[in-house]
Amino acid sequence: MSQLYVGSEVGQLRRVLLNRPERALTHLTPSNCHDLLFDDVLAVEEAGKEHDVFAQTLRDQGVDVLMLHDLLEQTLAIPEAKQWLLNTQISYFRYGPTFAQELRQYLASQDHAHLATLLLGGLAYSELPLTSSSMLPSMHHPLDFVIEPLPNHLFTRDTSCWIYQGVSLNPMSKKARQRETNHLRAIYRWHPLFAGQDFIKYFGDDDLHYDNANIEGGDVLVIGNGSVLVGMSERTSAQGIENLAANLFQHGQAKEVIAINLPKHRSCMHLDTVITHMDTNIFSVYPEIMRSDLETWRLTPNDNGHGLRAEASHDYVNAIESALDVDHLNIITTGGNSYEAEREQWNDANNVLTVRPGVVIGYERNVYTNEKYDKAGIKVLTVPGNELGRGRGGARCMSCPLERDGLTI
Repeated sequence: MSQLYVGSEVGQLRRVLLNRPERALTHLTPSNCHDLLFDDVLAVEEAGKEHDVFAQTLRDQGVDVLMLHDLLEQTLAIPEAKQWLLNTQISYFRYGPTFAQELRQYLASQDHAHLATLLLGGLAYSELPLTSSSMLPSMHHPLDFVIEPLPNHLFTRDTSCWIYQGVSLNPMSKKARQRETNHLRAIYRWHPLFAGQDFIKYFGDDDLHYDNANIEGGDVLVIGNGSVLVGMSERTSAQGIENLAANLFQHGQAKEVIAINLPKHRSCMHLDTVITHMDTNIFSVYPEIMRSDLETWRLTPNDNGHGLRAEASHDYVNAIESALDVDHLNIITTGGNSYEAEREQWNDANNVLTVRPGVVIGYERNVYTNEKYDKAGIKVLTVPGNELGRGRGGARCMSCPLERDGLTI
């Protein structure tokens, strides 16, 4: 495998991790979708077709596309990885010692492809062919989940994020997503593409309870030039950012982290839903949220090489200009009138994935914003998103870059 390195948001994208939505979406219903962090149910087959177009668009641009299900299946073929993952995901604390042991034995008997499908897509009590001596199964209805589905695994951006020469395995804030990280821990520890490779694990790889130190990758933008832009959202805490920053500095992988305090509501759950990087000095911005008065901090290493210091910054735009060493940023705002702009931001018009400088992938439905991108010289490769967009995530959310070139300034 070529080098695991992500040097920017806009350099040539070379390798990416996606997750095609399948079984998990079939378990999404009007009665449980909000608990599973979705606003609506998706048409499963159509969502899969839309995702196939997205993946093929990346391949057509020369990007090597890896699929999470495939990597997990191949990781489960390694006995040590399989044992660790079953012990972790089917823990005594989650299920009680009796039922956990019985459930592990059943899952261990499945072939690796089906086991990966169950871990990602969920399992109901009615689908479990075993008689248990535990209290737990008799206390549940047949359609209750033994293993909750993980439909948000569609958004591979969040669970882990590669930053320069390493990765953060993110402690997720929402219960519905916390098990996702264990899949990536197993893959990055044992899968042949990653095991033995020279990369740093900054944060989140230890089997710990990370308390208030939460991070999700949608809040992390590797803007390049040794700088990282991070949003303090409803999903990423100041404690998480400071822990990540301290480890980046300790390993000499960043010179500064710019932290922006975002409003804590659903329409801007992550930083990349309101700002993304499209070319060296070009950003897409939703101005209703990304105002100049947002509280912004600049984190830098302490002189002694340990820890960090935080100082308030007057304006996130000025902070980014300084970090990138550019005279000014070209800001492209969400298109249309105020109604159209709000609607398109909700449909991820600002959440584009840059393939190379000035070339991005976005949903075709965001016609007003895409037109503004085009007029600004940004080429938009459009993909369908009528179903995928219901999950509140666009092309950037649905992709985890593993290898990307740095900036060319």
